Amino acid sequence: MPTAYLSLGSNVDKEYNLPAAVRLLAEHGRVLAVSAVYETAPVGNPDDPSFFNGAVALETSLQPAALKQQVLAVIEQQLGRQRSADPNAPRTIDVDISLFDDAILDLGKRHIPDPEIVRFPHIAVPLADLAPDYRHPETGETLAQIAARVTAAAGQPLLRRADIFLPTP
Repeated sequence: MPTAYLSLGSNVDKEYNLPAAVRLLAEHGRVLAVSAVYETAPVGNPDDPSFFNGAVALETSLQPAALKQQVLAVIEQQLGRQRSADPNAPRTIDVDISLFDDAILDLGKRHIPDPEIVRFPHIAVPLADLAPDYRHPETGETLAQIAARVTAAAGQPLLRRADIFLPTP
């Protein structure tokens, strides 16, 4: 079965919503691994609350479009996600497919592998926790190399929250 590498983020009731999303994901596939939780500054709106970010490796029988529509969108709805015109607005939960095995594809407006992997530590670092030796299908770099590079470019490491854990069903 394919493995989907999912990025999660929350800055509204984040202590509840991030772990709740992992528990809900476990109802739709086999959770192979979960990352540490990282606290990060919001992108775009510096006055918004900080985010908790993490990642999950999910073994699934679903193809990417079905996973996005039938599982991820439903989980976001269950956890009260409200979409607005501002893509950086506060949110209860955001769950995105960052990688899907070694696939390169477009899923609506989203590209997989997610282009944000090579731009933002809050995406790259949790994914590197899951699979440091995984090679990005487009760049050929390992996730560990990408995480180190984007973290160095950001000028500071992410704050790992040792007091917040994602469930490992």
